[in-house]
Amino acid sequence: MTKAERLEAEIKRTELMKEFDREYKIYGTICGIDEAGRGPLCGPVVAAAVILPDEYNILYINDSKKLSETKREEVYKEIDKYAVAYGVGIVSPERIDEINILQATYEAMRTAIHKLSVTPDILLNDAVTIPMVDIKQVPIIKGDAKSQSIAAASIVAKVTRDHLMEEYDKLYPEYGFAKHKGYGTAAHIKAIKEYGPCPIHRRTFIKNFI
Repeated sequence: MTKAERLEAEIKRTELMKEFDREYKIYGTICGIDEAGRGPLCGPVVAAAVILPDEYNILYINDSKKLSETKREEVYKEIDKYAVAYGVGIVSPERIDEINILQATYEAMRTAIHKLSVTPDILLNDAVTIPMVDIKQVPIIKGDAKSQSIAAASIVAKVTRDHLMEEYDKLYPEYGFAKHKGYGTAAHIKAIKEYGPCPIHRRTFIKNFI
């Protein structure tokens, strides 16, 4: 496939994701919601709420897991530049241990919504319904692969969390956070057993390793 053909294919894919969102335009302003960091052994859970522009196509918005780190960073910068509004919610590992990861994820999502400079009329969520939110919600299974708004939120959440873990790596270099971002890799588990937990480890997640 030539470069021109790849670009044409990406334009078509983007249009399909935008078309999915357009079905909900009858409600008004659409906001996509997604999170990053439910599974890692350490660090915060991060949620993002993103309202995309109607008049500008941001190419390569996709489920963040389907993009390389380089491409995620590129698309994140485009979202940061052209989004109508976006908000980010961050909940600490201490809070995760206190209220459990699901409730912490909901808390991060509510914070992200509250940080929006524009109030949306409908939330498209990746597979969840967020408690204590008055705005109409639609939970969409595998939404980050279907909805452009949810995919954009997945990118913002993932890149934000990755940046945080890279900063934590500078504080606790022995754990390799910059590489595995806190997920339970063999190297990470070995480091926990060797050095013990650090302040950002989720105690409820690592109780079988210490």
